[in-house]
Amino acid sequence: MGREDFIAVFGHIYEKSPWIVEQAWDQGLASTEDSPEGLHRTLVAIVEEAGPELQIRLLRAHPDLTGKLGVGGVLTVESRSEQAGAGLDQCTKAEYAEFQSLNQSYTQQFGFPFILAVRGRNRQQVLENFRKRIDSDRDDEFAEALRQVHRIAWLRLQEIECYN
Repeated sequence: MGREDFIAVFGHIYEKSPWIVEQAWDQGLASTEDSPEGLHRTLVAIVEEAGPELQIRLLRAHPDLTGKLGVGGVLTVESRSEQAGAGLDQCTKAEYAEFQSLNQSYTQQFGFPFILAVRGRNRQQVLENFRKRIDSDRDDEFAEALRQVHRIAWLRLQEIECYN
């Protein structure tokens, strides 16, 4: 697989951040990365070594849950599917209002959107998690948001056909 194909296949696993897989390709991939686990380890390391400026851009590339769309104004197919799978597209008016309030408070407090790997959760579980995490301190929440980004990437990576 060439560079363009590699980026086309894997460039979406980190929300609107193909720079991560581009860097993985450019630094050279070893045979140990020829599995979902190996590639994921490499991608996680790239993000961890990227520094806070790129990490915050990665976090800000994510959309609000049930709220405004992510960077560029377009919800990715993956995010739309993941949010719908958790029932976030079927919120009651009260739930929607709470999500909007939490989204606004969270982003104002932390400087990036609330990020949670919602696959396998329902909207009540997502709201519970949101309510709990909004009281975190910034350093803890920054680390948790990155963990969630990596979890989302892992789940997306597992769905790629060449690994099934």
